[in-house]
Amino acid sequence: MAVLKGKKIIIGITGSIAAYKVAMLTRLLVKEGAEVQIIMTEAAKTFVQALTFSTLSKNRVHSEFVPTEGALWTNHVELGLWADLILIAPASANTLSKMATGICDNLLTAVYLSAKCPVLFAPAMDLDMWKHPATQNNIEKLISYGNHLIPVGSGELASGLVGEGRLAEPEDIIQFLEKFIENGSTAVSKESDSIDSSVSQDLKGKTIVISAGPTQESLDPVRFISNHSSGRMGIALAEDAAARGAVVHLVLGPTNLKPENPAVNVHPVKSAEDMFQAVTGLFNKTDIAIMAAAVADFTPISHSETKIKKSGKDNMFLELKRTKDILKHLGEIKSKEQVLVGFALETNNEIENATKKLKKKNLDLIVLNSMRQKGAGFKHNTNKITILDRYNKITDFELKSKVEVATDIWNYIVSLSVSL
Repeated sequence: MAVLKGKKIIIGITGSIAAYKVAMLTRLLVKEGAEVQIIMTEAAKTFVQALTFSTLSKNRVHSEFVPTEGALWTNHVELGLWADLILIAPASANTLSKMATGICDNLLTAVYLSAKCPVLFAPAMDLDMWKHPATQNNIEKLISYGNHLIPVGSGELASGLVGEGRLAEPEDIIQFLEKFIENGSTAVSKESDSIDSSVSQDLKGKTIVISAGPTQESLDPVRFISNHSSGRMGIALAEDAAARGAVVHLVLGPTNLKPENPAVNVHPVKSAEDMFQAVTGLFNKTDIAIMAAAVADFTPISHSETKIKKSGKDNMFLELKRTKDILKHLGEIKSKEQVLVGFALETNNEIENATKKLKKKNLDLIVLNSMRQKGAGFKHNTNKITILDRYNKITDFELKSKVEVATDIWNYIVSLSVSL
């Protein structure tokens, strides 16, 4: 299916060594039948020549309001109206800051501010710049404005450091764009400025954070403590919420599964501490939080920098300490306007234990899974839940697919929110 064929796409290239990757991205888009216009900042042209992109896109590269070769004004409004979508890649820390704060000092930011179409951005920068709170705050602002983040990659960076901050590979960006276009419920139509009415938009305007998947507590460079969670239930909740119009942040532990809906903003983490930091950093701007992750209760007191050897011993004693209780912490700091949802996976005294957790952690409702129920729990495509809420109401649901279970949970939350 030629999803990109005939699509009018503006690529905004900013000052980053990763600009060289956009040459291949442009070639792939044109090959797929897309019509591509390039806007380059002055900093971008220090890394790759404009001639490269004009050749590959078969269009003049835009970088100035009034090009030096003539007196023809580059109309930023017309460019914004022309595009079906705008992709800013690589998006440098500097440009992200300008976009987040409304600074309009070049053609690219002018087009961005006047655009009517969806805007996607693919950051690229060094590890410490990526991790800096200022950068993360700017990204959160851009997402809250309705822009869409293409997650960064992880690996060796230009500085020689290894970690997050790499521009997503061209093939991955193409795949992201295809899924974004295919998912009509996430993109606003320029003609009607409306969202697909076939999906209820009862979460529109809400910001939601969901945790999902396992955590990994490292012992040494090759070993860790974890559990069997796949993250499938949390991913289903995230995709359902995004389809209902919410801005969704999914804090996702190590798993092979990923959401297919590109409107879901994924925050990958590994350890319980990583998840605590990511969730608490998002929570103060959140309307609804669902903690569906299987977070480790304990983590090793010490971590070996080298692989632990047998050393001729038949036994090894592992000393552990408690991890931070994310759900309890959120319950302590949540406002009356926020809705907090927990999960409980029990093997015995299910209702009693879930009720205690609901009250102790100041939750609005808790979703109970029983390991004794066939088809429920880890590694299944199905689940059977019981929901307990703060009004002492207990509701049982039949065994269903996790996608259907996610719908049941959101329907319950929406109805509960009316009475909160």
